[in-house]
Amino acid sequence: MDYTKQKLEFSKDLLPTKPEEREWKVGNYFSIWMGSVHNIPTYVTIGGFFALGLSVWQVFWAIVTASIILAIFMVLNGHAGAKYGIPFSILLRTSYGVKGALLPGILRGCIAAIMWFGFQTYAGSIAFTVLIGKLWPGYLELGGEWNLFGLNLPGLISFGLFWGLNVLFIYGGISALGKFLKVLSPLVYLVFGGMAIWAINMAGGITPILQYTPKGIEGNSIIVFLGCVSVILATWASPIVNVSDFTREARSQSDQAKGQILGLIFTYLLFAFTSISLIVGSEIALGTPIWNVLDVIEQFDSKFVIAISVLTICLTSLSVNITGNIIPAGYQLSALFPKKLTFKTGALVAAVLGVMIMPWKLMENPTSIFIFLNIIGGLLGPVSGVMLAHYYVIEKKELNMKALYSIGGQYTYNNGFHIPAIVATIIAGAFSLIGQFVHALKPVYELSFFSGTILAFIVYIVLVKNRLFISKKEQEQEQEQQDLLKEA
Repeated sequence: MDYTKQKLEFSKDLLPTKPEEREWKVGNYFSIWMGSVHNIPTYVTIGGFFALGLSVWQVFWAIVTASIILAIFMVLNGHAGAKYGIPFSILLRTSYGVKGALLPGILRGCIAAIMWFGFQTYAGSIAFTVLIGKLWPGYLELGGEWNLFGLNLPGLISFGLFWGLNVLFIYGGISALGKFLKVLSPLVYLVFGGMAIWAINMAGGITPILQYTPKGIEGNSIIVFLGCVSVILATWASPIVNVSDFTREARSQSDQAKGQILGLIFTYLLFAFTSISLIVGSEIALGTPIWNVLDVIEQFDSKFVIAISVLTICLTSLSVNITGNIIPAGYQLSALFPKKLTFKTGALVAAVLGVMIMPWKLMENPTSIFIFLNIIGGLLGPVSGVMLAHYYVIEKKELNMKALYSIGGQYTYNNGFHIPAIVATIIAGAFSLIGQFVHALKPVYELSFFSGTILAFIVYIVLVKNRLFISKKEQEQEQEQQDLLKEA
């Protein structure tokens, strides 16, 4: 269909990807999320599980369970992208309306993406500083006591270099990302597998690690176990909602499904093996668990091994920044300002804003940052629930593409807003986060991903099926659409 002949409200970057342009195969999707799994924050998270009192096997099964649930969510929410070739910012219109889609779109594609871009760029620049410092020790002394807004000269140089690498992929496009991920995949298995073997040898074999018993008894609670599963899933709340930005490049539905299922489960199996070995092995051998993989790398003797290991950490940080932050921000900003911004210019604006928030200053007070980001995650779970309910239950996987790219069509709803979607998101979001403020409901907050997603899914279906918050104009549009489908 030639969408360019209609009255449209979007940039050309948001048009459906043509079938002949879709080149991503199973291998691309197998490796796409490796950086999102193997990075510094996720290893620290697993250390927190042991601090809660979970046993080795409880931690292992929490990781594996989360990977299976995650793979299912990614494939389900990626179906529309693979079938129709549409990005997340356009898919949102089907459930929230052409104007209502701006609310979750800004939440995910702008606020969360830009802030996370800044944090991940700063985290990657720290690894970059370690890498250069190992190869050139004098680098760490550059500038003496000089600093800019709290960032010393080596840190500023590393931040600028790492930021520049991220920007290069904006202009390289999605094809450059696919090639980069294929190179990263074997490095991840080599480096992180090697770290696990090192930790096992340091602990005196695999048996002491498997027999390790942490202090505390909280791990015996099913709520604690499910809470740990929910924590892992909550870190993926953003990629889950915008996965269609990547599945729109799929050669087939089978490619994205097989690739994501195999990739996520195998990657998390390696992650479980490595993270447990590192944390438990270091505590057995040293008396103190090492939660930061950079601290592990510094234990190595060979400069070559250190360089390859730190380089891989840098590349995984780069990978998660591109897939999780730059791409969704670029698409969302181009959707917000279709006449002024393309995907590339939108992504560049996001990258610049990621510097202006001065992430190194924000990370001086991590408590307030993570409370804010937990709130963002608690609201994105309900967004995912609404999207899944609308696509599979209401639309039954059949979207009206002409109306989706037209002004005044089916997805205009009530002056551009689909009120049931907004109401369901607010109700589920408030419910999933209320435990942060009401102690008696703390378990709901600890399971915020599950509670928010499931409740939004149910509430949205109930509201739509019972015609609640649906205007007379919307009902007339629905009836016209049904009549057209019957005639077809």
